[in-house]
Amino acid sequence: MPKQAIHTPDAPQPIGIYSQAIRAGNILYLSGQIGLDPRTMQLVEGIDSQIHQVFLNLRAVAAAAGASLDDAVKFTVFLTDMSHFARVNEIMSGYVHAPYPARSAVAAAGLPRDALIEIEAILAPGV
Repeated sequence: MPKQAIHTPDAPQPIGIYSQAIRAGNILYLSGQIGLDPRTMQLVEGIDSQIHQVFLNLRAVAAAAGASLDDAVKFTVFLTDMSHFARVNEIMSGYVHAPYPARSAVAAAGLPRDALIEIEAILAPGV
């Protein structure tokens, strides 16, 4: 089965040579999202706003593929400041439900557009 690019105007347009997501068989690979407002393509301010925007962006891409964040089997979280890890946990609980996906959290020296957080996801709809 060939891979299929997923695209939605409800999430930020790629700022490089990548797709918002790729479907390969029954698996969806969502590109990392930062806290860009898809209407303005500007980074929202503050860690809480960026975390929410990241999950809203991921949710929009998942929806464009006919999936939801509850189909996530793996999140990878990149933070420029690991002291924000607890806020990620608190806010993430409003976007996904048990059983929770596997997750990694990585300290990053820097992210695109000086974002404070980036999250990528792997979804397995129907599993």
